[in-house]
Amino acid sequence: MTNGKRAGKPQGVVLLAGSCMPVLAATLITPVLPSMSEYFASTPGAAALVPLLIGIPALVVAILAPFAGSIVDRFNRRTILLIGLVLYALVGTMPLYLDSLYAIAASRLAVGVAEAAIITCCTTLLGDYFAGQRRNRYFGLQAVVTALAATVFFALGGALGATGWRTPFWVYAGSLIIFAFMIPLISQPVGDGRARSERVALPPIPWARIAGPCIVAVFGGIVFYAVIVQLSYVLTGIGVSATAIIGLASALASLATAAGAISFRRLARLQAKLLLPLGFVLAAVGLVVIWIAGSSFAAVLIGAIVASAGTGILLPTMLTWAVAGLSFDERGRGTGLWQSAFFLGQFLSPLAVIALTGIAGALQPALGLLGVFSLLVAAVIFVTLRNRSSTDFLR
Repeated sequence: MTNGKRAGKPQGVVLLAGSCMPVLAATLITPVLPSMSEYFASTPGAAALVPLLIGIPALVVAILAPFAGSIVDRFNRRTILLIGLVLYALVGTMPLYLDSLYAIAASRLAVGVAEAAIITCCTTLLGDYFAGQRRNRYFGLQAVVTALAATVFFALGGALGATGWRTPFWVYAGSLIIFAFMIPLISQPVGDGRARSERVALPPIPWARIAGPCIVAVFGGIVFYAVIVQLSYVLTGIGVSATAIIGLASALASLATAAGAISFRRLARLQAKLLLPLGFVLAAVGLVVIWIAGSSFAAVLIGAIVASAGTGILLPTMLTWAVAGLSFDERGRGTGLWQSAFFLGQFLSPLAVIALTGIAGALQPALGLLGVFSLLVAAVIFVTLRNRSSTDFLR
């Protein structure tokens, strides 16, 4: 509810648009990283620092999201969201004029602060505005829209990057367009009807309810981003050098993620105790296919599509499982904790693959090993949740 009025499609659409901002930060500048590495070649530590420009915002979100959740539970969600969007534009465009790699890295830290506010508020407000199947629909759409946005941002970053590595950073100013639409459309939810001044203290965080979803979200984040980050390296490793082919393969994998997320609306009745294992099993199968594909481009692509379809199911399932049973006064902190766990998984994903590569000896076997772990996690989740009631999932 928005100030006593029923929320509708305009509110849902603008919140989904806001949810794309963290995806933009993770994908837009990926195509220009080689150009940045060349530009800053004389800067000490550039070889390690330039690739980390992608992961720095995710690490900041992982650290700050729980605090952002506490803030949005205690203060006005709308105000925090609007401030976050303005900050995102200001700090996101700083590399347009900064000429120090270290200063750019610092600006990426600030982007992470803005992201933590934006994604926590957008997801919390979706949970506030909608309930039951409508909430499931919008959480599913959130995964769909962000997956499709990733495909668009990859292509847009590459196209703009052809004119110089700084050019893609102009896109961060697009958050001001979303800001302009949110001003008339988004209002502070009514909540439970008590005046904010009457809320002396927030209820304690329901750790028993949120701990399991957060633990699963860390591993889910690692698996979710494994294909996104590693597919281009796998294709390069098997001899695919054409940028257009690699881009097409990445786009198809992103579309598979979107398709998996779209299916969530119809599959939600199966509940988290079945959907979580299903998502991890599909991801495991896809990763193992990539492992045994050898130098076959077609087999690698099939594996990436299957794994991405699984992660597309996982994302809205994990999120809905985490927030469906939380009250209004718990939802901001619960959402923040879940976002923190998922973004921590995003940051850890390349590090986990590096560690597994050290064990397995090569990238494709490392992804296969991650698939084996995914299968084990699916089995543990199924055994743990099979006898539990999941009525909160559709509340």
